[in-house]
Amino acid sequence: MMKNRRSFIIGLKSTSLLPIEKKFLLQYKPWGVILFSRNIKSLIQAKKLTDQIRVIFKDKKYPILIDEEGGRVSRLKKIQDNSVFSGSFFGKIYAKDKKKFISQYKFFINQTSLILNKIGVNINTVPVLDLKRINSNNIISDRSFSNNPKIISDIGNYCIKNFKKNQIGTVIKHIPGHGLAKVDSHISTPIVKKPLNYLKKNDFFPFKKKKSFFAMTAHIIYDDIDKKHTATHSKKVIKFIRNYIKFKNIIISDDVSMKSLKFSLEENTIKSFKAGCDLVLHCNGKYEEMLKVAVNSPIINNFIIKKTSEFYKILS
Repeated sequence: MMKNRRSFIIGLKSTSLLPIEKKFLLQYKPWGVILFSRNIKSLIQAKKLTDQIRVIFKDKKYPILIDEEGGRVSRLKKIQDNSVFSGSFFGKIYAKDKKKFISQYKFFINQTSLILNKIGVNINTVPVLDLKRINSNNIISDRSFSNNPKIISDIGNYCIKNFKKNQIGTVIKHIPGHGLAKVDSHISTPIVKKPLNYLKKNDFFPFKKKKSFFAMTAHIIYDDIDKKHTATHSKKVIKFIRNYIKFKNIIISDDVSMKSLKFSLEENTIKSFKAGCDLVLHCNGKYEEMLKVAVNSPIINNFIIKKTSEFYKILS
């Protein structure tokens, strides 16, 4: 059954499946679906939506993602208010009192996981492992745990481990590091010109050897690795992620409709796969765009099947 799925993830328009979306899922069989605030108004409604999706695939473990970081990026606000609990909030506690951090962060993860399990979501796109920078674009800002790479790495390990205990997969982002971006990659293309040795000791460090099932790329040009292509479209950067950062699981592109990627949606999709991304992400739920991503996404390969099966084993 899994072999017929295509290598992409899509968003949906509303709080229930539209007939055209049901037809789309049946025909194009995306690897996964991601939910946003527009898709969630209550526990009961959200569970009904995820059940609708899984019935189509006849798969109780079908991958359904959400972006529930806490702080500014919270999709569960109509169920639970996590707006206080930003990455920076927990990073400051960690720096002052690790015992207090463990107590409070564990509670946050357990409570978030409880809701995710109740609504049928099994992947959360956390942790954000980007370094906090004062002079960089505020797209990351308080979403980051710290300006200290070691603190970010430690909290990231704790996050991955404890969500896994709750049968929730994680997505480290934005690999190999978004913190130095001077512009918002939703709008324009950030270019990082710091030398590779600096990046290895700082921005790239928190991503090393993470035991997450998934990672999400940064739509950023790292000038010292590839002067022309963002990480999402760069064979050199993806190879670096595999060989230096040692990430051996599934790599997901960030949203291919973001303006940092300068090509057509079709080309953005194709170039992501050619660079070495395993899955592409498309978030806005616009049907015509979804079609363009779908028809340019290959059937999942044996690597994705193997890694998805490994992920399924943690699910209850």
